[in-house]
Amino acid sequence: MKFEVSRRTFLTQATFSLLAIEAISARRARAALSKFFDDGALEPMRTELLNLVNEERDDAGLTTLKLDDLACNVAQKHATEMAEYDFLSHWNREGLKPYHRYAFAGGSDATAENDSAADYSGTIYSDEMPFAVIRMHKSMFAEVSPNDGHRQTILTPQHTHVGFGMAWRGTHIRLSEVYVARYVSIDPLPSVKRPLNRFVLSGGVLNPKYSVEGIDVYYEPLPSPPARSFLVKPLPYGLPDDRTSLYVKLPTFKTYDDGTTGTIELLSGGRFRVPIELSKRQPGIYTLVVWISRSQSEQPFPATHVCIRAE
Repeated sequence: MKFEVSRRTFLTQATFSLLAIEAISARRARAALSKFFDDGALEPMRTELLNLVNEERDDAGLTTLKLDDLACNVAQKHATEMAEYDFLSHWNREGLKPYHRYAFAGGSDATAENDSAADYSGTIYSDEMPFAVIRMHKSMFAEVSPNDGHRQTILTPQHTHVGFGMAWRGTHIRLSEVYVARYVSIDPLPSVKRPLNRFVLSGGVLNPKYSVEGIDVYYEPLPSPPARSFLVKPLPYGLPDDRTSLYVKLPTFKTYDDGTTGTIELLSGGRFRVPIELSKRQPGIYTLVVWISRSQSEQPFPATHVCIRAE
């Protein structure tokens, strides 16, 4: 089906993100970066990065982003862990990917992550931190096709919010950027259920110009802590291949190509609901992706990453 192809194309082009690595030689012999954090300089730096991102998006004719507290918290935790343990990866030390970490922190929106590292050969002055962080972001934005995953993430039209995390440990600086697409509200749902559980996913589209086009249910085994050799490799991430697609209910006497009539109920006021089955007997993580668009002719895009642990 045309819709099926559209979703696969979007995942190939927009979900995957590469890592940026920058090696820097220190110009000075002593460090005072702890004062940088003690003085509360993170918030001004986040504002500076937000202004920079919005200038880049404005130049491309795109909407501006708002700073998101949850995205900042998730990004900060990841940046701190990467700096403390000297690695650069979209996976954390538990083996969780960006959309897992945002969802299990309480989010339901679709996300994309950019990560960058600056590794000095010596100690670092506190006044170098702002310049290093800005330089790291600009390096990602300056990428050239076809190796421009970070730039594409920054300039994804559907993003609405962003969060920034930055951390220093020893000679290592890490920057994490979490971009958010907020278009759908999801009704409260436990993040842990038992395998083979059945429940109803419900919510509503925040902007009446958009409508639900379909929902994908992705499955992957529960992660295990990855080896350090994995965490120091610049690897892309994405949703798993194991996927079940759900479609909007059709009018009476109409069917999809496979003979089914659809299971997603579209209600008044942009509301929707759909029965979900955690179909595997073994434990794992299910990620529920609601796809929306403004019209039949427009490519749908993901508006949620709702993650549920089945165990």
